[in-house]
Amino acid sequence: MADEEKNPAREIITEYAQAHFRYFRTPDGAVYAQKIGHPVARPMRSQGTTGSHRQELMVGLFKAGRGVFNGSALKEALDLIEALALDEPVQPVHIRVAPGADGATWLDLGRADGQSVRIHPNGWTLAIPDPQEVSWKRTQLTGELPIPARDTNGKGIDQLLGLCNFATAETECLALAWLLGCLEPSVPVPAPFLTGPQGAGKSTGGRMLVRIIEGMTGDLRRAPKDEENLIAAVAAGWVTALDNLSHMTPDLSDAMCCIVTGAENVKRALFTDGDVFRVGYRRPLLLTGIDVGVIRPDLAERLLPLRLERPKVRRTEAELWTEYAEVLPVVLGSLLDLAVKVRASEAPIPTDLRMADFAHLCAQLDAATGFGSLAAYRASLDDLNDDVIEGDLLAQTVLKHAAALAPGEEVRMSSAEWLHALTQLYNGEDFRPLPKGWPTTGKVLSDRLKRLQPTLAARGVLVDWGRTATARYVEMARPAAPPPQPRTPLF
Repeated sequence: MADEEKNPAREIITEYAQAHFRYFRTPDGAVYAQKIGHPVARPMRSQGTTGSHRQELMVGLFKAGRGVFNGSALKEALDLIEALALDEPVQPVHIRVAPGADGATWLDLGRADGQSVRIHPNGWTLAIPDPQEVSWKRTQLTGELPIPARDTNGKGIDQLLGLCNFATAETECLALAWLLGCLEPSVPVPAPFLTGPQGAGKSTGGRMLVRIIEGMTGDLRRAPKDEENLIAAVAAGWVTALDNLSHMTPDLSDAMCCIVTGAENVKRALFTDGDVFRVGYRRPLLLTGIDVGVIRPDLAERLLPLRLERPKVRRTEAELWTEYAEVLPVVLGSLLDLAVKVRASEAPIPTDLRMADFAHLCAQLDAATGFGSLAAYRASLDDLNDDVIEGDLLAQTVLKHAAALAPGEEVRMSSAEWLHALTQLYNGEDFRPLPKGWPTTGKVLSDRLKRLQPTLAARGVLVDWGRTATARYVEMARPAAPPPQPRTPLF
């Protein structure tokens, strides 16, 4: 055959690729490829250890007897395929959990065959999702989950709680609510903070909770040194677990708030002048530690304290994890059964809590099981408010000032006047020195009060801002007690 009649290598590669793979782009513009009928999507360009489409294509061509092609032919073919994919419909890729059709959600088991769990209020089933409905993204952090057991009758929940050292039944309810929240891709869940005395099994308990969702390869890790590395780790997996926290810097606290409720990071693309790439993330977060010091109010509203106690009988690591691996299919099956019951339950949405979606999930859990998880969640937030106040001398001083106000009384002053009044109240008669971090200007005081506003409101002190014709003011008030309700006659 004459040379001019032979198909160029790039055409052979392109023809094979279009016959065996489906191509699409994500909302951020990245192009992914899927084997026809398979839900796992691979990035076009990545050379990561989880495998790129380039590697997948090379193996497919070799096994099909099409030959081994050099890098330039592959590059030219992939450039053309990537350009053609820009005309394809936009579809997101998901890690571990994804929304589905008809109110269902999907859980990726991390298996090579793509088998996943479809969770619906009518029940859960094992199936390979339609790639047009769900496309899974796999990373090094995507572990394999076992096939969940059926007809467990709740046995797995009892086995899980028997392995963990939760201090109270209320703590157990909140841990289950968090696990259910991890199966909901659209529900932001507060970050459980496993705490307790030394030797209470906080790290072990954290690993057990994480591995129900991430498989036996899921583990805890140290908090990264900077926000950029933290975001990279968060975006590559579903549940992020940080171990043995002893200090919470303001930057780390703010980053955790973004992880829990969602944010987006935009950076300049490498080797370009004007292109950018976007990393959006909202992930379940888990923390362990004995004490992290002062907790900022905005993070406190996103935390879920889970207290553990020291076990009375110690076991070896090998014995404990062997038993855990054996019961994990039953635990996962029981959790899925519970998720179905909860999603089929109806409950009013609590509108007074910051994490309203999680509070609604707690209410549904209570309706389905008779637990008291919503009351336990409210109590945990109340305890966290106490922690915030105990760690903030300004909040303590404001509450001391408000205690002298009569119910319904309002006081308006400029921020500078409030700074003078609160400073005098803190100094007292002995003129004790001001603590480090005390506001130095009215503007700094006003900003601190805005951060403390929800915490103070939970203790019956309302802080608001306004303006007169000549100046701005800060108002502090104690709401009047509600009038007594008339008693309804019994007869």
